[in-house]
Amino acid sequence: MMDRRHLLRAAALVGGAATVGVLVPAGAAQAAPQTWRSSRSANGWPVLPHAATHTVEGSGVTVALADGDPATILTYVARRFHYELQRLRTGDIRGHSTSRQIATAYESNYLSGSAIAIRPLAYPIGVRGGFYPHELVVLQDILTDLDGAVVWGGELDPPKESHVQIAAPPGHPTVRGAARRIASWNAGPKGAGTIDAFDPARLARAQRRR
Repeated sequence: MMDRRHLLRAAALVGGAATVGVLVPAGAAQAAPQTWRSSRSANGWPVLPHAATHTVEGSGVTVALADGDPATILTYVARRFHYELQRLRTGDIRGHSTSRQIATAYESNYLSGSAIAIRPLAYPIGVRGGFYPHELVVLQDILTDLDGAVVWGGELDPPKESHVQIAAPPGHPTVRGAARRIASWNAGPKGAGTIDAFDPARLARAQRRR
């Protein structure tokens, strides 16, 4: 439960975002449907005919993702979403897809199992403003923790606030470094559910990212 102190901090951090939480059409930014024909997705990962199923710890929810760094990083994002934003239930998260029909190039990353969509019906493509200020604080904290290894769809054009993707191709040091940090956090006391995104030092760090 978000207390009043955290809500006030969130409002201060995203000052001026009076319309956050109100869905606003993105207008002309909406892309036309297309068929993805490349053997690699837009972020450079190979398109997969199938992907292994991975569990989002603490939720019981599973998602199909590319093994290795993508699974490590994206299940971490989903786990923090579950613990700190909204409880995930079966059907709330989508990963690998074999459908090459996409609305915009970044949706090709589902083909490689290197992207997830969390509640895509609630946060569809072309619409922004679906998250409240305190939720945006947590999202920014997650992005800051991963230091460029992922891209959030709310910062893309057209926006898709349910979307999170691996930011760079296989073997990129940013991605490998994030996966190693997550592995070390999982082995120590900094697992998802123990993080306070509203800690003043973390708020300041996330603000610098913005």
